[in-house]
Amino acid sequence: MLDILRNRRSIRRFTDKEIEQELIEQLKEAALRSPTSRGINPWRFHFVTDRALLEELSRAKESGSSFLKGARLGVVISAVEGESDVWVEDCSIASIILQLTGQSLGLGSCWVQIRNRMHDSHLSAEDYIKEALDLPENMRVESMIAFGYPDEKKAPVPKEKLQYEKIL
Repeated sequence: MLDILRNRRSIRRFTDKEIEQELIEQLKEAALRSPTSRGINPWRFHFVTDRALLEELSRAKESGSSFLKGARLGVVISAVEGESDVWVEDCSIASIILQLTGQSLGLGSCWVQIRNRMHDSHLSAEDYIKEALDLPENMRVESMIAFGYPDEKKAPVPKEKLQYEKIL
């Protein structure tokens, strides 16, 4: 597991190679195995492979989401508001579980923060995604994750650069 953490980097450029359905199924299983507070499982996962929809979702924010159009898979992580008071934490845990699983499968990924972000001056990124996916009003969107085979190589962060001063 430590090797997966050492080598995981945010990847924003992907090859055109499609992700095999078997790997997508493993990502789905990993998402559903994510721990949640009190086992409530408030999260919902929207697996998107349609390129037109990925391109639409890539415009969710003014900046920081455009790379989704080059991904071969986007996962929107959301929750039903009111099912859990800690849905944000539960969705965040599921997001990193998905990213680490993707890394273990040879996929690159990058998180896209959605909650509390804007699409433009009049519309939130969350509402933009709700409209794009036809989600009900009580659904809250935490994040999206772009997945694909990496088309860039990034070296691990050297151990010497870790911020050990933050361990108290």
